[in-house]
Amino acid sequence: MDMLWNGWGDPARATPLPDTVTGLLRELLGVTPREAAALPLPEIAVPVSPLGEDARRALEAAVGGRADDVRTDAESRVRHTRGKSTPDLLRMRAGDTADTPAAVVLPDGHDEVLAVLAACAEHGLALVPFGGGTSVVGGLAPGREGAFVALDLRRMNRLLGLDEVSRTATLQPGLRAPEAEALLAEHGYTLGHFPQSYEWATVGGFAATRSSGQASAGYGRFDEMVLGLTLATPSGTLDTGRAPRSAAGPDLRQLVLGSEGAFGVITAVTVRVRPVPKVRRYEGWRFASFDEGAAALRRLAQDGPRPTVLRLSDETETLIGLAQPDAVGASLDQQDAGCLAVVGFEGTEEDTAHRREGAAAVLRESGGTFAGDEPGERWARGRYSAPYLRDSLLDAGALAETLETAAYWSRLPALYAAVREALTGTLTEAGTPPLVMCHISHVYENGASLYFTVVSAQGEDAVAHWTRAKHAANEAILAAGGTITHHHAVGTDHRDWYVREAGPLGVEALRAVKRSLDPTGLLSPGVLLPAD
Repeated sequence: MDMLWNGWGDPARATPLPDTVTGLLRELLGVTPREAAALPLPEIAVPVSPLGEDARRALEAAVGGRADDVRTDAESRVRHTRGKSTPDLLRMRAGDTADTPAAVVLPDGHDEVLAVLAACAEHGLALVPFGGGTSVVGGLAPGREGAFVALDLRRMNRLLGLDEVSRTATLQPGLRAPEAEALLAEHGYTLGHFPQSYEWATVGGFAATRSSGQASAGYGRFDEMVLGLTLATPSGTLDTGRAPRSAAGPDLRQLVLGSEGAFGVITAVTVRVRPVPKVRRYEGWRFASFDEGAAALRRLAQDGPRPTVLRLSDETETLIGLAQPDAVGASLDQQDAGCLAVVGFEGTEEDTAHRREGAAAVLRESGGTFAGDEPGERWARGRYSAPYLRDSLLDAGALAETLETAAYWSRLPALYAAVREALTGTLTEAGTPPLVMCHISHVYENGASLYFTVVSAQGEDAVAHWTRAKHAANEAILAAGGTITHHHAVGTDHRDWYVREAGPLGVEALRAVKRSLDPTGLLSPGVLLPAD
């Protein structure tokens, strides 16, 4: 099934807000109900596709003559318009179809992708790869004028190979994560990659954006799992990764990972896999403060034993209950709730018990108090429900959005304070004081991520309102020594700050790569790098 066109996921899973949260929105943040309901899909005015007849015939020939796989109907094009950031959803709900593709093309294999690229080059069409449609950074809307094609990879959803001796699997890019897990589970394996977008995102999207899953402490980020990639480009095919590690020059895999469709279309990904765990156990720990909890996480990340899941909510996120999305509002009557850490273990019985015992000793020594299994298990049950909660907040008239960053441990406290101050100051000055929440969900020996959730009233122009706040936060991130994105990717929303982070010489090196692989600039123009 397709995702909800103007919201997240499955419409049947929409979650109404608890009365406690609705009251908080009105009394604390001044949120008022929306004046007008969002437009239904049949009422969205979609311009006639600008795709010419010659271009259509060329695209149909590229996909083996399957006319049904070159779609120009209004609904298909609307469903491939932008991604799922809050500004994306607000614009869709208002009927803004400015970024609608001219056509949606569904190739079935590497050779067909190459043929589509050639057809687009011949007819002056830009092309944007489309996996699960879950981008939250403007990665699906090209940053230049003119017609473009959305290349929907859903037909490329096969397990191409499994090497049980080496424990590797080769997957096509259109496989959604649950499909990939199901195919691997038939052989007793798992990727171990479970981001919040898990139910809808695809393998190709994970690689293209350097995704990081909620079990990253144990399984690693997706880019750490990737051993090989095949890339279809307007200049031909690039194959990377013939061994798990190599000293044969720079690692070309790193040019593809995180490239967001700007250099080519990923058509196959070889990843390492692991046996399906025998045991999964998640539990909760309480800390008096965010600083105290962060110090405990650092000890585990640096000296072990490292859990599979390790995350810490700050005081505000803990009080609101966002650490357990299906329990939002349940803790509002608690005082001095402190900070909740969710700690999870997956593996064999013996390994899980050993790591759990060792981690418990470190957490206690660091000031933590065991809160039982219920907080962790509740987090696990609701780990994919936060985007549905955002839809409900938007329905209620609130502005709700997220942003994330990462830094070295020594810089983390100042980064946390700077981003909170930027968001709070900007939105308060605009007359909509916000609720700013944060958690750490990805840890490394040398640093960690920070993931912020912001809720406020929408203001007169919600998109412009959030844009000002996001820009202030981006400036604070760079000034405090953080990276502009840890796992949401660059897209168009982060592009100008990424250019500053990479520096002029770094940007010119990436431009040289793009000129080599995509000479006419047809791939995702304006994404990752400014369009020429």
